Amino acid sequence: MGLGDDRVFITLLNLSAEEVTAPHMTSIAGDARCIQLDDQCFDIVFSNSVIEHVGGYPDQLQMAKEICRVGKRYFVQTPNRYFPIEPHFLFPFFQFLPVNIRMKLLQNFNLGWFPRTPDEQKARAIIEDIHLLNRDQFVALFPGARLYEEKVLGITKSLIVYGGWGEKRL
Repeated sequence: MGLGDDRVFITLLNLSAEEVTAPHMTSIAGDARCIQLDDQCFDIVFSNSVIEHVGGYPDQLQMAKEICRVGKRYFVQTPNRYFPIEPHFLFPFFQFLPVNIRMKLLQNFNLGWFPRTPDEQKARAIIEDIHLLNRDQFVALFPGARLYEEKVLGITKSLIVYGGWGEKRL
């Protein structure tokens, strides 16, 4: 079974729908914390580096519940909070600096995926949009899931939980 197979359909969920031209693909607008679709409507839900952007831990928990509700199986990936290089700003230990110092750095320098942002409110909004999770927090969002740790030089770079295959649970 492949993407050209008539039995394979892909649905993209983003804050706004995007135009897609590939066959068997559709794009819908929605909020990952409140997905307006039926229970178990997807064979597999895949999320890559999204859960750290939906808000604080209560919001992340709601997204996790929605993933488990709409998907028969799932793979969810997030960067590890304790990896030494913060993956959005590409700055060593950035995630552990006080918010005001992170803001000042962003106000004065291009950092990772973000251009220099002199406006204080905009810089704060960018900084506060990202809520990295550690291993225990992430695993707690998905009771019964399996965990895979992606490592670089022996250090866990990202965390992946997956579930729904009837395997032994954490």
